[in-house]
Amino acid sequence: MLDPVVVGKVIQEFREEKGLSQEVLSGLAAIQRTHLSAIERGARRPTLETFFRIAEALQIRPSAIMEVIEAEMQKEQAKNP
Repeated sequence: MLDPVVVGKVIQEFREEKGLSQEVLSGLAAIQRTHLSAIERGARRPTLETFFRIAEALQIRPSAIMEVIEAEMQKEQAKNP
């Protein structure tokens, strides 16, 4: 199952690598900053549309973000079998 905390953590890491604030990224992705904040905290799950908007705003393929999410989830599962 998809862990929203891992999804949010990965999105936050990509955002920080790009040197973007939540406010800037949310503006580029045309979503509310509070929504992005909730996604990054794992409090909300992004819809597929929102996920693609965030990826486009980060100028990263959605599949590349998903690969990192999958790898992080595998690490989490290995810790907690």
